[in-house]
Amino acid sequence: MKHISVLLDEAIDYLDIKPDGIYVDCTLGGGGHSYEILKRLESGHLYAFDQDDFAIDKASKKLDTLKKNYTIIRKNFVHIKDALETLGVDHVDGILYDLGVSSFHFDDPERGFSYNYDAELDMRMDTRQSLTAKEIVNTYDYHELVKILYRYADESFGKQITRKIEARRKESPIETTFDLVDVIKDALPQKVLRKKGHPAKKTFQALRIAVNDELQVFEKSLTQAFDLLNKDGRIVVISFHSLEDRIAKSLMKEKVTSDIPKDVPLLPHEIKEDIEFKLVTKKVIRPSKEELEHNNRAHSAKLRAIKKI
Repeated sequence: MKHISVLLDEAIDYLDIKPDGIYVDCTLGGGGHSYEILKRLESGHLYAFDQDDFAIDKASKKLDTLKKNYTIIRKNFVHIKDALETLGVDHVDGILYDLGVSSFHFDDPERGFSYNYDAELDMRMDTRQSLTAKEIVNTYDYHELVKILYRYADESFGKQITRKIEARRKESPIETTFDLVDVIKDALPQKVLRKKGHPAKKTFQALRIAVNDELQVFEKSLTQAFDLLNKDGRIVVISFHSLEDRIAKSLMKEKVTSDIPKDVPLLPHEIKEDIEFKLVTKKVIRPSKEELEHNNRAHSAKLRAIKKI
């Protein structure tokens, strides 16, 4: 399946790219957003983060066609500040997060992300890390597993699925994606199995988030990103999960809210301008009807943007 960047035009518009600016794509992936940023740069520079060798190789070939300045950083974007400082960069003009999982992760059976292919349970974005979905499923206790399923996927049958996982792994380890799918199907009532959509979708999503610590990583990275912006610099976040969007919304709201209590009387000369940021998007931006018709991945996408003033 070809990877199609979601909310591509909107992301580029809200970044408000300057030809001589410094930009960061925290989620290189297939290179769709990076390519469009790089196209608009002249003397500027693009820095792009990714942990995946396949993604880096694929995107590099795409970006090389533009013959412009870019640097790929093979790290998790949680290290955004330190990684850029190592390269002599302490301020930038725009930062983009596209938090969706690249299509090629799901389409590569060996990565163990998909319930549609039988493969070893893996789900690591960075294949150098040790923790895999197989380890979580086979070693985490009941309470830890239930918490993962509820918190990261709102799986209403989390307890039933976890009990079946416990029973199954006593007999033999749950090694593959199809092993886990069988356990999930065995845990769910027939009325749920008959519903549209794959019964393992929520469990696989929850495990992927847990394996890669996606929510904490994003929150830590976004917190650093605010400090990196030049005046008029912008951050654009595209999320696909309600918890990711909640983190973006909450942190952005904090940045545009004054620390001075509303009921404290102040004289004009005592008022301190302590707000350094302004929301670029007053409301969350969603994909157009046209995009939804052409890209099924876009259905849950939400975009938020903020700038330094």
